[in-house]
Amino acid sequence: MIKTILLAFMLSTALFGVEFSNLNSEEMAKDMNSSFVDASTRVFGYNLFNGSFSKNRQYRYNPDYLISIGDTINLKLWGSFDFETKVTVDSQGNIFIPKVGTVKVVGIRNDRLSQTLQNAVKKVFKKSVYVYADLESYQPVSIFVTGAVNKPGLYEGLSSDSVIQFIDKARGIDAKSGSYRNIKVLRQNKEIYHVDLYTFLLSGSLKLFQFHMGDVIVVETIKNYIEITGDVKRPYRFEMLSNSVTLRDILKVVLPNPTLTNFTVTKYNQDNEQSINIYAIKDNLDMKIYSGESVNFIPDHNSKDIKVEISGEHSNIHNLVVKKGTTLQEVFEKIKITDLSDPNSFQLYRKSIAQKQKNLLNAQLDDLAAKTLTAGSLTTEEAMIRKQESQLVINFIDRARKVEFKGQVIINKDSNLSQIYLEEGDTIFIPKKNRMVIVQGEVMLPGAQTYVENMTFEDYINACGGFNFRANTDQILIIQKNGKVITYDDNTFFGKSYHVKPGDSILVLSKVDTKYLQVVKDITQIVYQIAVGAAVVLRF
Repeated sequence: MIKTILLAFMLSTALFGVEFSNLNSEEMAKDMNSSFVDASTRVFGYNLFNGSFSKNRQYRYNPDYLISIGDTINLKLWGSFDFETKVTVDSQGNIFIPKVGTVKVVGIRNDRLSQTLQNAVKKVFKKSVYVYADLESYQPVSIFVTGAVNKPGLYEGLSSDSVIQFIDKARGIDAKSGSYRNIKVLRQNKEIYHVDLYTFLLSGSLKLFQFHMGDVIVVETIKNYIEITGDVKRPYRFEMLSNSVTLRDILKVVLPNPTLTNFTVTKYNQDNEQSINIYAIKDNLDMKIYSGESVNFIPDHNSKDIKVEISGEHSNIHNLVVKKGTTLQEVFEKIKITDLSDPNSFQLYRKSIAQKQKNLLNAQLDDLAAKTLTAGSLTTEEAMIRKQESQLVINFIDRARKVEFKGQVIINKDSNLSQIYLEEGDTIFIPKKNRMVIVQGEVMLPGAQTYVENMTFEDYINACGGFNFRANTDQILIIQKNGKVITYDDNTFFGKSYHVKPGDSILVLSKVDTKYLQVVKDITQIVYQIAVGAAVVLRF
């Protein structure tokens, strides 16, 4: 039995359809990197074993199949002697035909079965008796599946089933140590069949093989691999049959995107020191990549133009391609506003800002999860409370990770637009003139209201039925038309003096109701950050 523990620390890879086996091993590149490959990278072929094969039992015609003990044959004779029956190949490999006797059929090819029986019948009936024979069902077998699979064991199937079907019954190949390229079938402790699943994964070709009772399928542990990431259609871990492969062969398998120009190679030396080097693809097609190295394919273009989107209330361009270095002022002057436009409240959204907001949130959520999962308890009662509240916190974290930030850049009143340079993918939004006030969050009836000049902040809240029991009256945000955020506090002079303006959105945040004092501040900050960056009131 294969001992997977020997290479359990190695990360699984997937397999190239290129003939890597033709490449010679080279001692100069040893696999020093097995414990450093990113575990989040998926194995090529990872979705092959999902249960679909193990549930399927199909009796398909295989002309090369050799008749075995236990097979069932449909037999028909007609002419001067009519006879029809189903016969099973007995333990001696024979079937019995009335008036003919026993006929040995074990080991006969499926496509020769009818002719073999016809020859036997002719020895008794010299003429006018014809034979048709059809294999109805194959011999049931029990096969051992072992090695680097998720559930080694003895599995039942048909002798005509494929290796993939039996491995699927064993819950697939182990993602950390299993080989997709080195799968053996043993019979009486001798290898009689070898499987490289890359042939199936890349071309759909799978050679039919006939199992016998007691055969053993062994999935060996992986030895050589590389990790592929970046601008390709197959960013997976790939297994190699030798410890090196050329970049040219890699490109045939990973299917690079047309934008690809460069690649980086990450490796570790014997002192566990990392080195990363970047190369141009066109000049390094014959470069060798060694087992354990990571290759990241990147589009490294010197773009002279950028694309900017114009949305909202205006009457001309919606997508604009401009030179890199174009300012917001230059683009803004090209926009034709309408009578309904509110150009003084235009907004700028930037993808890079949204990504930074998302990264910051994820870092805070990771810290919150760590605090939640490592908190201790002094009593049994406190432990019960911690368990219940920890589940609430984890659910909150899951919902918070799904929030998408807008990436809004606040344009202040005195900002010099001629000094704001646009980036690829920027969106300029021109809002309509707006005489509405939006109230969201923890009020009885959230919604939109018409703006009335003499109505106060409290009037708008009361018009929504007032605060509900979850409202945190110390955390009320007012988002103005241009995206600027103000924290409303009615206990200060500023709060009392603030007058709601047309286009304002009032966000009433939630209380963090928990006895878990260590995370109250963190959750409050995260709720605030989401409200400001995504205009979403996330309830804890």
